[in-house]
Amino acid sequence: MNIRIKAILYKVRFFFIPYLILIAICLIIKLTYSREEIYYAINEKFTDFGDWVAPYVTDLGNGWTTIVLAVILLFFSYRKAFLLAGAYAITSISAQIIKHIVNAPRPKLYFHDQLLRIHFVKGIDQLSLGSFPSGHTVTAFSTALLLAYWCKNKLWALTLLLIAILVGYSRMYLSQHFFEDVTAGSAIGVVLTIFWIYWAENREFLKSPKWNRGLLKRSKLL
Repeated sequence: MNIRIKAILYKVRFFFIPYLILIAICLIIKLTYSREEIYYAINEKFTDFGDWVAPYVTDLGNGWTTIVLAVILLFFSYRKAFLLAGAYAITSISAQIIKHIVNAPRPKLYFHDQLLRIHFVKGIDQLSLGSFPSGHTVTAFSTALLLAYWCKNKLWALTLLLIAILVGYSRMYLSQHFFEDVTAGSAIGVVLTIFWIYWAENREFLKSPKWNRGLLKRSKLL
């Protein structure tokens, strides 16, 4: 029996519905304020605590974080490890292709004549190109959505969404990306992951008992 996208969206409704509201708010903000106004509104609101915690939060969107999670899942479910690794591969490759096509300047290059006005977090290497979209945000939202899909307690989806949002915000806080880079990154991560889940859920070979086992040879799903 094929699983429809509607069923997948229902399963992640506590993630997806708040996300749609978030996207609507982001679009309103983008239509109301300029890129510069949004950037400086975020950049000027820095604290010592924010400077300390932002690099750790942003690492949650690092590809290595997702890869480590996929390796851990190998011990419990080959299927889930495959789905997580596949989602990461598809979304990150798509993001990199778009990055190279657009090749948009990052804040450091875009505001090259206003650098004295900008707050940069010490110890963070500031890149110049490849701003659109935010790869960390793509990975954070993709991984969070997939984890929300698996959670038995669907209210965990709200926590996972919040974590993904914080990763996106950290990319702007660290002056690595603009508001639209993060917004687009979240959309790429969510949309592609939904279609990836749809594809995987309708593959019969992934439903076999051996795919639900892991290296610990457990037969039950997590």
